[in-house]
Amino acid sequence: MPRRLFSKCQKVGILQTVMNVALPKYTNKDYVVLAIILLPYTLITNSIAFGVKYFSSLEIFLLATITTAIAFSIYFTLCGGVAVLLKNRFPLPHQVPRRLTLMILMFLLMSGLFLLFLFRMYEYIPALEFRFDENNFVWAYFALGIGNVFLTFLHEGIARYENWRTNQEEMEQLKKTYRQGRLQGLKSQVNPHFLFNSLNSLSSLISEDEEQAEKFLDEMSKVYRYMLRNDEEQLVTLDTELKFVASYIYLLKARYGEGLQVQVDIEDADREKVLPPLSLQTIIENAITQNTISKSCPLQIGISAKGNGSLDVINTLQPKQITESFDAEAGLDNLVSKYEFLNDEKVVINETTNQRLIQLPLLYKKQEAAI
Repeated sequence: MPRRLFSKCQKVGILQTVMNVALPKYTNKDYVVLAIILLPYTLITNSIAFGVKYFSSLEIFLLATITTAIAFSIYFTLCGGVAVLLKNRFPLPHQVPRRLTLMILMFLLMSGLFLLFLFRMYEYIPALEFRFDENNFVWAYFALGIGNVFLTFLHEGIARYENWRTNQEEMEQLKKTYRQGRLQGLKSQVNPHFLFNSLNSLSSLISEDEEQAEKFLDEMSKVYRYMLRNDEEQLVTLDTELKFVASYIYLLKARYGEGLQVQVDIEDADREKVLPPLSLQTIIENAITQNTISKSCPLQIGISAKGNGSLDVINTLQPKQITESFDAEAGLDNLVSKYEFLNDEKVVINETTNQRLIQLPLLYKKQEAAI
């Protein structure tokens, strides 16, 4: 009984392994095209190879058709493997002519070898009563060669169309992500707590120090003007973002005082690199939302860029109980999604018991933006 059970498990494992083997695919429509062309290719090749004898009896017709169809299925699968290898070897747009040329040459060589093998195989099947004819071989090779050239360009066209569709879908997803980001930015913009605290601080300053109140109002206008002007921007320079953050932090420190400590250390070369707008605001707001802030236990945030291609934001961890019913990580999750579509490099988030490090890749595409 155990031996029989083990045998069944082996069979299931082998079946799963076979099912997991992926056939080569140049496009997602490879085997749809194969299903469409298989019968016409089979009929044309056999009509050339056998002549009128192909239709002389049902036995010859069925045997030759089934044999040739199986052979063509294997042949086109091998061609697909060669096409995928060349596509991986020459993936760039400017390499397409070289790739197509090599594919056509390889397919023409494979066509000759395949037909030679197929015609010789016919001779070993007595029921087909086949005799090799060089003239028929040449015509069959010519027909298959023309067909291969046509299929090569057809598959390349399908591949380009699929790439275009994929890019369109990614653009739509990116637009959706930015719309969510703009909504998140607007939520921060009209956050009743932030707005109330800012107005409350302004009211206190007006009665205590008119000069400081005027400066506070000026910084507050910069913050809201930046949010409005960069709402439609996809990328801004790091220098522009830092100017906004300076005003944003000024408003926050009016409330938290020495409880919030922010240090900025950015190399000049990194200031002209770009990133999504409100990225730093999202990270700072996330840190403030989730951590306690007091003079005796200040929240420390460090913002630095050392020319290694990333912007590092470190904050101490002193978690507080969040009673409000909202997703505290929503803004950060949205920022991560933006980078997934903008750049191959991803946002890195590392957290220990004492601090959280967020690394934002700095991009090189320059886009004019100013606060």
